[in-house]
Amino acid sequence: MKDLEQLVRPNIWKLAPYSSARNEYSGRQAHVFLDANENPYNDPLNRYPDPLQRELKERLSAVKGVPVDNIFLGNGSDEAIDLPYRIFCTPQADNVVAIEPTYGMYRVCADINDIEYRPVLLDECYQITADRLLAACDNYTKIIWICSPNNPTGNHIVRKEVEEVIQQFEGIVIVDEAYSDFSTQKTFRSEIAKYPNLIVLNTMSKAWGCAAIRLGMAFASKEIVALMNKVKYPYNVNLLTQQKALEALQDPFGVDKWVKVLLGERARMVGAFMELPICERVYPTDANFFLAKVDDAQSIYDYLVDKGIIVRNRTRVQLCHNCLRVTIGTKSENNELLAALRTYQR
Repeated sequence: MKDLEQLVRPNIWKLAPYSSARNEYSGRQAHVFLDANENPYNDPLNRYPDPLQRELKERLSAVKGVPVDNIFLGNGSDEAIDLPYRIFCTPQADNVVAIEPTYGMYRVCADINDIEYRPVLLDECYQITADRLLAACDNYTKIIWICSPNNPTGNHIVRKEVEEVIQQFEGIVIVDEAYSDFSTQKTFRSEIAKYPNLIVLNTMSKAWGCAAIRLGMAFASKEIVALMNKVKYPYNVNLLTQQKALEALQDPFGVDKWVKVLLGERARMVGAFMELPICERVYPTDANFFLAKVDDAQSIYDYLVDKGIIVRNRTRVQLCHNCLRVTIGTKSENNELLAALRTYQR
C-alpha cells in the first residue's frame, strides 16, 4: 500500500473539519447546554445527536468484534460508499475498478463525483481473478470495489482472489459485506488490522431488519476512519436512528433466529424454483436472495406485478439476461410467489 497521504486528495488531507458544538467539550461532564443555538424545549429531540455516535459504536463493537476506533457509521451504506470517492479520488483525474455486475451505487457515486469507473466482467460462474482486476488498474486507480456476497448474483467472490487483490494493490480495496450475515464464510472485517488499505462495509438493513433507519457501517484502520469522520456531515446519523439501532442490538440472538428461518426458506425456495417449467437455472447464493434464469424475465416480471408481487428484473444487467432476483420473504409471501408462478402462462 502507498503511504496514506499519497492516496488522499491533497485538499482533504489539509482540510480543517467543521468543529461541532458537541465535539468541543467532548470528554467532560455538562448539564447546561447553551452552545449550539438549540431550543431548550421538546427534550430530547431539541438536542443535536452525538456526532460520533459513541454509545452506538460501543454496542456495535461488542456485537461485531471490531474496536470502536475502527468503526465509521453513516446514513446508510450509501454514505460510506460515497465518502471514499470524496476522500481519495480527484475528479476527472483518478479512476476506480469494480467487478461487474455488482451493486449499482458504486457506479452512481463515481458518476456523481466525476470519477472514471472501470468495470471488469465476472466469468460465467460469476467469479473473478485477482490478475484480471489488477490488470484494469493504472497509476490513477485509487479504489477497487468488491461486493461479496455479490449483488445481484448472490455468490461469494473466492476469498483467495480477494486477499491477493488486497495484498497487491497499492490503493484502497473496499469489500462490501452487506449480506455476510447470511453466509458461513469468514468475514473480512476481522482482517482490518492485517490490511491497512482495506475498508469493509456492513449494514443494519439486511439481517437486522432495519432498512428504514438508514444505518451503514464501515470498518477500517483508525486513520481511514478519522478521514471519513473528517469529511462527513457533522450530524450524519440522527438521534432516532441511533436509538432504534441500540434497541435492535439488544437482541442479536433474535436476529440469529431470523437468519436461520430465512436460510431454511432460501433452501426451500431454490428447490421449488428449480422445478418450475419457466426456470432454466438458479445460481448459487450466500445471501438472502437468489438469482434465477428464466425463459422470459420481462413477461414473468410484468405478470407478477399484475398479481401485486414484486421481484427484481435484472435482465438488462450484464451477464444477467433473462434473470430475476428474488428476495426471501416470509413463508406465506414465498408461497404466494410460487403459487403465482405455477399458474403462469405466456
